[in-house]
This record gives sequence, C-alpha cells and structure tokens, in this order.
Amino acid sequence: KLKNNSFPNATTLIEEFELSRATAHRDISYMRDRLLAPIAFNSTRKGFYYTEDDFTLPFEDSPKLLFLMGLLNKMADEVGLGGLPEMKKLEKRLSELIAPGYDQLMSNVLCKWIEVESLTPAIFETIVETVLKNRILEITYRSADAKTSSRDLEPQRLINYQGRWYLLAYCYLRRDHRLFHMARIETATIGKKITNPPHHAPNSLIDEAFGIFTGKIRYHAKIAFTGTAAELVRRQYWHEKQMITERHDGIILSLPVNDDREITMKILQYGSMAEVLEPKSLRDKVRLEIKKMSECYSH
Repeated sequence: KLKNNSFPNATTLIEEFELSRATAHRDISYMRDRLLAPIAFNSTRKGFYYTEDDFTLPFEDSPKLLFLMGLLNKMADEVGLGGLPEMKKLEKRLSELIAPGYDQLMSNVLCKWIEVESLTPAIFETIVETVLKNRILEITYRSADAKTSSRDLEPQRLINYQGRWYLLAYCYLRRDHRLFHMARIETATIGKKITNPPHHAPNSLIDEAFGIFTGKIRYHAKIAFTGTAAELVRRQYWHEKQMITERHDGIILSLPVNDDREITMKILQYGSMAEVLEPKSLRDKVRLEIKKMSECYSH
C-alpha cells in the first residue's frame, strides 16, 4: 500500500491484520527506526507514504538475497553448526521476516555433505571467543590414534574443509603451529590474555600445498586421469597452483603436495582411471595401498 501511494495508517493495519492499535503503531515504528524505511505522514491524506520511490524492505522482491540467507542457514546445518542457539534464532527470525517465501525455500534447497561431524556448541563458542578476545585456549584433545593430551593454544584461524571444522593454532606443547580437528576437542576453556607478540602463522602454511594437511611443498604430483575421471577432474578445483595438461586419452593434473594422506585417498577414489606418474615415492605408496586392498578381497 505504501508503494501504491494508498497512504495506509494504523487503522489500515488493524483492519488488514487484526492487530491492536498499540501493535500497529509499534510495527510502523519498527519499519521506520529498525528497517530504515523512509516513511513520512501526510496529514492531508491521513496516512503514511515513502519519501523515496526506489526503497524496498529487506528481502522484499529479492529472490537472490532470500536464496543466499536460506543457503547459509542450510550450510550451517550441514557443517555441524545447526545446533547453535544463534542459528535457531536466525532461522526463526528469517521465517518471521520473509515467510512464506522462506519456508518454501527451505523445502527446495538441499546442501549435503557426508562424514559431517557435529560440534559441541559450548566448545565451538569458547573457541570463537578466544579468537575474538585474543586469549589462550586450553583444551583436552583426542588424537586420531585415541591418545589424549592437554594443550595450551594460540588460536589463529578457523577452517571449514569439506564440511569439517579445523583450528589452526600455535601449540605451546609442540612449540609450533598445528592443525586441530575441532570435533576431537573434548574440553575447551578460555585462558589468560595473550600479552606477548602472537605467533602468527604464515599464509603459506595453509595455502601452499594441496589439501587440509598443509605445509611447505615437498613435491609436485603428476596424476593421469582417463575416461569419466578425466571429464570430472578437468572441471574441478583442487589447488590454486594446479595445472591441467590435455593428452590423447585424458588429462594430466599437476599440483603441489606436502602430505601423502589426502592425495592418496583422492587418487584411489578414481580407481583404475587415475595413475600416479610422479613422484616415484607417491606412486610406490599408492601401489602398496592397492596391494593391501587386494589382499583384503583375496579370500
């Protein structure tokens, strides 16, 4: 009605939405003060109007923004943050602001990760607080081989990789930067304020080589892909410094690597359509893993 210059007023809202007069006046004030709507009252027409013709309310006639907000909420669920009270409040608030469009969007958007690990909200909130307040993080950490240790950390960066959360931090126990799988943090406490110059991690520590197991480049891997694997990998982004070379039966992917673990899993994912060309050490490792796998099925 404001857009159509119908000059609605509190009585209009009362009749249209069956509100009390006090609620109608609060809604008008909310639009003006919180949503920054350029509303003015015309005493001659006894109603409100927009002083700016091109103004639109947040989310009004904005399917892209509506989609983005819904997508962020869905992604939070998929990366283990759906249980945070703040996410529940955001979803409720969005549904109030833009319903029914929001509910329709939620039923039509699917974000799906596998092997997602839920985080304890209290632990996640503690980690975030130490990052924001520049404090030591005291944790109990359970490693992949089920060993438990106590660590004092300088949190550096939160990383979400393939739906899993990691914390890059300076570890006082190891006197070096380490990457901690946040789902393995069993307890977390806010420690004292960091007073000494922080041990900042260089960007090369997380960007230089392929995958989550980062660090200085040890070698460049060359992998040949054929068949449907070549068609898939040709359009994929594995690392910013990757190079793809075409050949008669597919492609050759070259990229920097620090740690063998993840690149080995990626190669095995494509079965016989992936072959390591270089280096020999990686080729031998993949060959040995295939041999062990074959022995599992030899009975």
